[in-house]
Amino acid sequence: MKKKTFLLSLLVFAQCFLVDSTYAQTNFVNGDLLPDAPELSARGKYNIGVQTLKLVNNNQLDVLHSKNGKDSLYNRPLTVEIWYPAIIPSDKQQLVEYDQVLGSSNDPKRPLIPFKFMGRALRNAQADKTEGPYPLLIVSHGYLGSRYLLTYLTENLASKGYIVVAIDHTESTFSDAASFASTLLNRSLDDLFVLNEMARLGNKESKTFLSGLVNANNTALIGYSMGGYGALNAAGAGYSAQAVKFFGQMTGGSKALEKRMSGNAAFSASLDPRIKAVVAFAPWGMERGVWDAEGLKGLTVPTFFVAGSQDDISGYEKGIKAIYDGAINADRYMLTYINARHNVAPNPPPTESITPGLPLDEYLRYAEPAWNERRINNINQHFVTAFLGVQLKGLDYKKYLELKENSNEATWTGFKPRTSVGLELRHAKP
Repeated sequence: MKKKTFLLSLLVFAQCFLVDSTYAQTNFVNGDLLPDAPELSARGKYNIGVQTLKLVNNNQLDVLHSKNGKDSLYNRPLTVEIWYPAIIPSDKQQLVEYDQVLGSSNDPKRPLIPFKFMGRALRNAQADKTEGPYPLLIVSHGYLGSRYLLTYLTENLASKGYIVVAIDHTESTFSDAASFASTLLNRSLDDLFVLNEMARLGNKESKTFLSGLVNANNTALIGYSMGGYGALNAAGAGYSAQAVKFFGQMTGGSKALEKRMSGNAAFSASLDPRIKAVVAFAPWGMERGVWDAEGLKGLTVPTFFVAGSQDDISGYEKGIKAIYDGAINADRYMLTYINARHNVAPNPPPTESITPGLPLDEYLRYAEPAWNERRINNINQHFVTAFLGVQLKGLDYKKYLELKENSNEATWTGFKPRTSVGLELRHAKP
């Protein structure tokens, strides 16, 4: 009898444990803290709201439909998601549902599959302007991607007193993927347009929720992969003659990229002093000759690079690290995840990506083979908070950046004992 009672108790305990474990897993929201999360990954003091805006950049070059040397123009639509400090009513929760898709619109073997995931913000909440205006962060996804690819970071940074604007780059998202030529041309142009729009909409005379909320004069660009490619260019790293040639071959002779080339008068005139810093996750292009030594000299704003030492998309030694080494006029850092590949920036793989029968790429679009993506997310939150806190807010966070290069040698400041392993942080000054 006692044995049966013991076994029954053990079974009940096991069932409770499984229920509790399932509950904990299903209620984890992208960006939540793991027990070993470093210090600055915790959310800030602000509640946050989120809103979607539809913008239009009129009379832009339509490189996809320009032929035989004749330029075609179009009004380029851009959807942006904006996270901001907000006032949350006592009867409301900071929860929001985001719409995303698996698949790719230009790949018949990967049909679009809608799914939803949760975030910690309140849709259309009233803006909290008591301590504004707040510095502006513009976030640019990879190819392919979406404005929701880095919600663990966009929400986190908004809670620390930033206006965070993530762009859906037209013709470059999961849902509307088109020729790579559009991405090559438009990334930096989209960043600069959104910067101007946020300045306009944040003006005190504006009748939008952004009025008086945005300090566009204190802006940082955050880009992943092709987003990093565009952010570096928008901040001063002019493209090479080889990049312009490559673009021309792809487009049947278009010279449109010349305006983003190092030494071009139009490029020099476009450089915007409101951009104070850049965070570049796995920026693409160096292995393809997108930049040369002269172009990289043009990057003068403080820049924080994030890379995987086994990146097989952007490359490491001849890719991201070569950009870091060549940007000799910038105060720059490079955080390296040892043995990580390219996915050092996105949200963790959604549950839907492990559905049996789906192409492996739906999972590999998010996952890192040698790292826990949630762990990467927490570390990114920590270091981006430290870097932007120094550059845009003048906070005393340098101790989190002045570290031994190899994390295995000593516990890094802000990390719990035994947890700063498998990382490197380089720092070089002009």
